[in-house]
Amino acid sequence: MSLPSRTVRRHVLREGTSFRTRPRRTIAALLVCSIPSTFRLSLLIKIHMALLSVRDLKRQFDTEPVFTDVTFDVQPGDRIGLVGPNGTGKTTLMRILAGVDHEDFGEIEKSPSVKVAMLEQHVDLTRERTLFEEAKSGLAELYALQAESQTLANQFSQVTDAAESTRLHARYDAVMAELDRHNAHHLDHRVEAVLFGLGFQREQFDRSITQFSGGQQNRMLLARILLSEPDLMLLDEPTNHLDIAATEWLEDYLARSNQSLIVISHDRYFLDRVTNRTIELFERRANFYKGNFSAYWRQREERQEFQRKAFEKQQEYVARTEDFIRRNIAGQKTNQAKDRIKKLERVEKVELIRDVQEVPMNFGEPTRTGDWVFDAQDLSKGFGDRSLFSHFTMQIMRGDRIAILGPNGAGKTTLLRTLIGELPPDSGKLRFGTGVKLAYYDQQLSSVDPELNAVEAVVPPNRPDFLAPAARSLLARFGLSGDIVFQKIAYMSGGERSRVALAKLSAQNANVLTLDEPTNHLDLWARQSLEKALQQFDGTMIFVSHDRYFVDQLATSVIVFEPDGWHHYAGNYSDYVDHMKRREEERKVAQQAAEDAAAKKGNLPANAAKSSNDRPKRKRKFPYRKAPDIEREIAQTEQQLGALQDEMSSPASLRDGNRMKQIATDFETLQAKLAQLYEHWEEALELN
Repeated sequence: MSLPSRTVRRHVLREGTSFRTRPRRTIAALLVCSIPSTFRLSLLIKIHMALLSVRDLKRQFDTEPVFTDVTFDVQPGDRIGLVGPNGTGKTTLMRILAGVDHEDFGEIEKSPSVKVAMLEQHVDLTRERTLFEEAKSGLAELYALQAESQTLANQFSQVTDAAESTRLHARYDAVMAELDRHNAHHLDHRVEAVLFGLGFQREQFDRSITQFSGGQQNRMLLARILLSEPDLMLLDEPTNHLDIAATEWLEDYLARSNQSLIVISHDRYFLDRVTNRTIELFERRANFYKGNFSAYWRQREERQEFQRKAFEKQQEYVARTEDFIRRNIAGQKTNQAKDRIKKLERVEKVELIRDVQEVPMNFGEPTRTGDWVFDAQDLSKGFGDRSLFSHFTMQIMRGDRIAILGPNGAGKTTLLRTLIGELPPDSGKLRFGTGVKLAYYDQQLSSVDPELNAVEAVVPPNRPDFLAPAARSLLARFGLSGDIVFQKIAYMSGGERSRVALAKLSAQNANVLTLDEPTNHLDLWARQSLEKALQQFDGTMIFVSHDRYFVDQLATSVIVFEPDGWHHYAGNYSDYVDHMKRREEERKVAQQAAEDAAAKKGNLPANAAKSSNDRPKRKRKFPYRKAPDIEREIAQTEQQLGALQDEMSSPASLRDGNRMKQIATDFETLQAKLAQLYEHWEEALELN
């Protein structure tokens, strides 16, 4: 008895069914497989199966469980972001779903026909394959069909028996139909496109996978999973070893794919682009939210606020009731008091939603430098016969916050280290401004000795007066306290080591911070704390980062390594993207004008004047309005929302149930209006 074909399965999934494999439904699914394909599809649609069902899952390593009572379904089309602070069990849950680890309690139900594949953070590949062979193994079934089609074609010329010839032709037609259905006649091109998208070069295709770094091996495994097109992809930090260009390519690839997805990521832009549901693991529980990361973040705050108000109202009710009981339990209203005691016993206690503890990072009050901090004149640097940058000329001023962006291997870290004097330039001159005091955060975390404990490691050079109590106080400001501060750095997690390195950076009282990938290893909450601390830092900052959200929050300008060299742009990452879009539009307009002019002169056919790559201009969704007018209305609407929030917390409103309902209705209406105004404003900026 055969299982449902992938064709049937995928068609069923697109129709919105779900595979749920409780025993009786598994039997039903197997019975369906024995029915002729003409009738199978309509029956499968009625069965309603989920891709994956998780029920009451619990995993425990020590005395306390990592998580407990985790229950959810994965439906076709779900793109789930799995978020939570470091150490809450996200990777453990993912490994259990993939069958790599096991649950202590609960069950996971999956149709036998559902294909699940997982990308792990840490791999160790020792088999002898080339990069291209490793990636193409994700398409092994289709390559096998290609090989079979060639074998069948060769057999035709040698067959003399009519019945055998008929059988071979029937099989050949079936194989070719399957290849057509998967558009699988040019598989090598598909493999190449994915490898290029993930940042590999053609000259690397024939290298043994054992010659690649761990990060590159992660990327090749990601390529293999993408090419295999499983029904459910489990991706643990897929962007960890990708530069911005490869991350954006992956976002587009996943947005276009039909596969369901569960992804762990600390990249907020990535989560916003690819997810439509969010599961938060926190304090051993799973909480569920609709929408992407931004929607989750907003809903979490709204839930906390709603829960806080409900908690306060309940506390007021309890206090009033207890006061009544106290005053009347021995008086004429004894029966009423006893009745209220019973009511209090039946009250279901409202629990506050605990927030993730914010780490109160700070980098102190810096001393003042001169007006300019670095003066670089015609710097160049390379290794061997390869030039990384040349003719770098820039004066970096006090208060600048400059992000360095570009592909992996372009020279971002080399430029940063050259600017701070760690590497000598091959040519050119570099001067430091008056009163400059540098501190450098190295992404390899070499600034913290792995053989020291945290208290010893944060002591800045030449500061014997920096004693243990001061060190412990400093570490506490970066979220490290208790026994962990006496643990060797070598035994700490990546996130803990990062916090020690940041604390040591703070201890140096620098007025110029130079940071190389400071968000690596930090969870979403720690990243937000770091952003706030750096926003409050009143010095100069130069940093390398692949975290686009981080760059948007902090950068006043960006240095970008592009194919034709380095370029400096004002603004943050979003400003840079807008600039590149405008430049591309201007290029297209100029190209179109040149083609039109050539067509008029008769040098080109008339239909050649239109580029095949041109896209139709976006149509207006809203009536024409000037952007400044919309901005004013946005500001007014936000003020109205603020006034409603103030009224919502006032004692008079809290006592008036009808007014609270009206406030909630008005609040939702204004939120919807504000969302539409922002959309209108973006359209005005683009089309006006």
